[in-house]
Amino acid sequence: MSQDFAQVAAREEGLARRLTSAQLSMIAIGGAIGTGLFLGSGFAIGFAGPSVLLSYAIGALIALLLMGCLAEMTVAHPTPGSFGAWAEFYLGPLAGFLVRYAYWSCIVFAVGTEVTAIAVYLRYWFPAVPGWLWILGFSAGLIGVNTANVKLFGRVEYLFSALKLAAIAVFILLGAALVLRGQGQGSYTVPDGFFPHGLRGMWVAVIVSIFSYLSIEMIAVAAGEAEDPRRAVISAFRSAVARLVIFYLLTLALILALVPWTAAGRGESPFVTVMRATGIPYAAGIVNFVLLAAALSAMNSQLYITTRMMFSLARAGHAPKRFGELSARGTPVSALWLSSIGIGLATVVNAVWPGTSFTIMMAISMFGAMFTWMMIFVTHLAFRRRHAGEDLLFRMWGYPWTSRLGAALMAAILITTAFTTEFRMTLVYGIPALGLLTLAWRLR
Repeated sequence: MSQDFAQVAAREEGLARRLTSAQLSMIAIGGAIGTGLFLGSGFAIGFAGPSVLLSYAIGALIALLLMGCLAEMTVAHPTPGSFGAWAEFYLGPLAGFLVRYAYWSCIVFAVGTEVTAIAVYLRYWFPAVPGWLWILGFSAGLIGVNTANVKLFGRVEYLFSALKLAAIAVFILLGAALVLRGQGQGSYTVPDGFFPHGLRGMWVAVIVSIFSYLSIEMIAVAAGEAEDPRRAVISAFRSAVARLVIFYLLTLALILALVPWTAAGRGESPFVTVMRATGIPYAAGIVNFVLLAAALSAMNSQLYITTRMMFSLARAGHAPKRFGELSARGTPVSALWLSSIGIGLATVVNAVWPGTSFTIMMAISMFGAMFTWMMIFVTHLAFRRRHAGEDLLFRMWGYPWTSRLGAALMAAILITTAFTTEFRMTLVYGIPALGLLTLAWRLR
């Protein structure tokens, strides 16, 4: 480790290193397999039709490139500040400040999307109960889990993620059996073709796919609390990417084979729509329960990661010192409470606009995610230039072209949001927010 970076990493010492390699892998999967797949995929199908498979394949390529860059830099510098600390060291203090705050705000809002989705899922059984009541109740429980030590968090997240993976595996097996029996009413032979909304619709759906893969980067943050971060990151990188690509593409292909794309995801998860269409008793209710667990899992992971990013900001001197303090159990409790503000925002948005709350929260959260992913690729280019000729323990293949491709794709997707009605709020919120952060930095 560079002596200079050792000084950056030393600020973030104190968190307990209790996460195992298996838990680290499940945390990455748990964050990325959540509402983006189970509910957000319905929006993507509406934009792209059957070509949503191509949309998610492009998203998977970007996620794969991102994970390669993250794995290389995490093995060299395992620290809770991760890509925020790396941007500070390799690109400059302003870059580190912007990346940390953009990512922190993005995950705060992403927590809001997960908890909003919880209200959507519970509407299946309790249509008369206001969604904000569910939001407050489940949020209190997960904040309690994150207040405890990181070992409890790792165990809870491992169980949540294992449940999701098992449920998706069952869905794939059941869906494949139904397709082989010819019971599907799928989307591949409809008159509108593979691109019912043209290439534009397919490309817009890539935005949703990025939201779906969001949180895969949390493996870099969690590595700061891993028992053996270098070995754990390499192992988790290989397993997480393979599982995500297989599960996302297979499940979407089966959804499109079983129900017409025009019927998928209207007011509910497309997974529930498929199970209802099969006519299997109680199948839709069981799947809806699994989706509820998936949203809780992703929300749990996101509360964890946004808390660590605020902890890193405080230790770097970019936030009040109290948010960098640790409890007796080694948990940054003050940072956790601050990072829970997305729950309050989601509660208000759900109460005022219950029909569109999920889309609003998703559009707002997207800017910080896409900006952070783009900056990770840019940081990796600077990282490799600094370490040219060194024998790194893990190397990203195809450098520098893979990193440049990832940065270019993320920039293109970010610009695309300006030309879509559904995601216009992304830049409407994002550009002024970035400007205000830069001004705050300059004034300070």
